[in-house]
Amino acid sequence: MFKTVLTLFRGSVAKAEENLEDRSALLILDQEMRDATAAVERSKRALALAIAGDQEEGKRLEATNARITDLELRATVALRGGREDLAREAAEAIANLEAERDAAITARTLFASEITRLKRHVGNAEARIAELNRGSRTARVSESVRSLRRSGIEAARPESTLNEAEKTLSRLRDQQSEAQPADEALIEIDAASAPPATAEKLAEPSFGPRVKLTADDVLARLKAKPTPSD
Repeated sequence: MFKTVLTLFRGSVAKAEENLEDRSALLILDQEMRDATAAVERSKRALALAIAGDQEEGKRLEATNARITDLELRATVALRGGREDLAREAAEAIANLEAERDAAITARTLFASEITRLKRHVGNAEARIAELNRGSRTARVSESVRSLRRSGIEAARPESTLNEAEKTLSRLRDQQSEAQPADEALIEIDAASAPPATAEKLAEPSFGPRVKLTADDVLARLKAKPTPSD
């Protein structure tokens, strides 16, 4: 029994965790996307630094090559002029400059490799973030629809109310249809039992004067009028 209770408790906790994670999914997604965007921005800064460093090494390499060319020319002239001592100094300077030149070439090779890698990384990351943004908008719309359904808005659609109204109207018409014959009979009863109707019935066998004139009464009155003299 204890094991069953423990299992149920663990299941309830797991379900609660899932519900919490579902409710917090959009918040988690937003934070993860902010983190990813920040990481891409750092990669962009690293790319900018790599490009700047490569450009600096390029300038240094260009200047070094120019100095080497100049010293080689001067050393050659010194040798022709019998100044081997000066030519040697120039040769030592050239050797140092060539070492700097080789270091600059190596640096530019490394920068080129890093620039290529960072460009590929940034491009891929930006494409994935754009896709996540589109997916996030879709997820927000879906979550809004789910929220509306959970809050009962969907149940308030007019179909159910219209159906009930139509049923009520049908019942009302049925009731009115059933009541109409009774209403008509009641009207006839009321008319027959009204004082004017009773007086008229008594007047027919000459039990009192008529309540209202008839066509015969009007015709008799007309006949009783004297004829106008010419």
